[in-house]
Amino acid sequence: MTRGSLPSIGACLALLLNVAAAPPATLDQFESALAATPSASAALQGWCHARFDPDAPLRAKKLIASSDEPTGRIRDALDIGRDERLGYRRVSLRCAGREMSLAYNWYVPARLTPEMNRQLAGSDAPFGRVVAPLRFTRERIAKPWSGPELCPAGTILAHRALLRLPDGKPLAMVVECYTRENLAPVD
Repeated sequence: MTRGSLPSIGACLALLLNVAAAPPATLDQFESALAATPSASAALQGWCHARFDPDAPLRAKKLIASSDEPTGRIRDALDIGRDERLGYRRVSLRCAGREMSLAYNWYVPARLTPEMNRQLAGSDAPFGRVVAPLRFTRERIAKPWSGPELCPAGTILAHRALLRLPDGKPLAMVVECYTRENLAPVD
């Protein structure tokens, strides 16, 4: 065999990786990945990197810019009055060409820095990535979430959570609808 007919090291590695493809993911594995960090954005980014594409960024595609007036229950959970400004984002979180989740996020802009508010208003950065410097914690309110009217058909898992600042003040209320794409076979 001549030197020119040998496959490259990269081609050999690609062949080996395809032969030894990862087994299909389970819902239990996915739930464990979500539980491992307070940020669903960080968990989805890690999940995407491990399963689909180690270089693909997680991006938030805004679906609508504002919401109807939130319920008193959301304002109460966030410990804000009726006159205090409330931010809202409804996004599709996508990575490696896959829709990983739909997220509904009500948040208190006064508890963010001006730069964080600018990023949330004008970029495709996920909420968790933008506010990560605040070192928030995540308190799951219900599992499974009992409000399926927000989540589309095909949702494999739904979470509702309250994000809190280190001093315990509520930062955001989130509803996350995770799609089948998270368990899809690796291409």
